[in-house]
Amino acid sequence: MTELKEEIEGKKKSLQNLEDASDDIMMSEDDTLLIPYQIGDVFISHSQEETQEMLEAGKELLKDEIKALEGRVAAILQVLADLKVQLYAKFGNNINLEADDS
Repeated sequence: MTELKEEIEGKKKSLQNLEDASDDIMMSEDDTLLIPYQIGDVFISHSQEETQEMLEAGKELLKDEIKALEGRVAAILQVLADLKVQLYAKFGNNINLEADDS
């Protein structure tokens, strides 16, 4: 679960970077300027409009991935809560389950 939370945080940082880049491009006054866009290890120059479209597509993809990961975390937390209820029902207060890291 920690790995999922770390992955979510990493994707949120990437999303913020894309949003910052998108804002910077919008503030650019020169529409004819070619903007380098990194794909893998290579930078490819595109027009401002094409780069903006690529950034938007990247942001949507990251948002979908974040939503899917958060759904997985929520499902895992629900399973853990159900298991905790079952364990306390079976063993009562004779066991002490650790508190969540949430």
